[in-house]
Amino acid sequence: MSRRLRTLMAALCALPLAFAAAPSAHAADPTTMTSGFYVDPDSSAKRWVAANPGDGRAAAINASIANTPMARWFGSWSGTIGTATGAYVGAADQRDKLPLLVAYNIYNRDYCGGHSAGGAASPSAYANWIAQFAGGIAGRPAIVILEPDSLGDYGCMTQAQIDEREAMLTGALTEFNRQAPNTWVYMDAGNPRWADAATMARRLHEAGLRQAHGFSLNVSNYITTAENTAYGNAVNSELAARYGYTKPFVVDTSRNGNGTNGQWCNPSGRRIGTPTRTGGGAEMLLWIKTPGESDGNCGVGTGSTAGQFLPEVAYKMIYGY
Repeated sequence: MSRRLRTLMAALCALPLAFAAAPSAHAADPTTMTSGFYVDPDSSAKRWVAANPGDGRAAAINASIANTPMARWFGSWSGTIGTATGAYVGAADQRDKLPLLVAYNIYNRDYCGGHSAGGAASPSAYANWIAQFAGGIAGRPAIVILEPDSLGDYGCMTQAQIDEREAMLTGALTEFNRQAPNTWVYMDAGNPRWADAATMARRLHEAGLRQAHGFSLNVSNYITTAENTAYGNAVNSELAARYGYTKPFVVDTSRNGNGTNGQWCNPSGRRIGTPTRTGGGAEMLLWIKTPGESDGNCGVGTGSTAGQFLPEVAYKMIYGY
């Protein structure tokens, strides 16, 4: 079946969903418009394997990590953002594959935690950045995880700062709905250890969840799929009770194969989880964080920076030690 015909069929089949409780603004299903998920040819794992073919760890990292579909993260390091997202989704589209993207540039990013602090220079700068992000994707199919940790990172923020952040997220969703009609956007809902389900449901709703396709859980964390699924269902129960709608959710399973030991920043003894696929109690299980990429200068990644690929950590994650 041609891509154009698949697109038309997907849109027609999805039309009844437009009248369900609190749907996203998108009629088309990007997972039916493509033939599987896109493997980033320039991921940190791919680059390391290519640069170190004689390393004894390279074969295992290549087989178990580098060739698994994972998200590419976009932020201030990405250059002209519309060009960057356009090139990435364009490359995936040429291969009839579905790309996973993470938007990670919100103003006052990681304001309380600090390990990944940064982001746009102002709310208006972020609005411009995210509009270009969405415009680069345009009508091509994609999945976007919107600003990991943005709704869990409230501990040290004033109400004015919270309102400002929620307005930025609402504005971002408006841009995706306007410019990227074949993109599913998931607002990030943190993880089960961060905020109770009722609190997270309220934050999601106030930040515009009605406009999104769904929400994401466990991004860059280690908590089991079962615990995340229970939490996602609890969030949906709160959404239904308080606001009259529910949303699908996805779980980042990239590093949760051994669950968590209570530490979030480069803990030892973790393991890769279920590769990207649909099902498992969530709408999809995705690799959003690259296994082996550092969480920051901490734990087994002492001396590293956030996002740096650590081959020894990656190798140990394959075998769980």
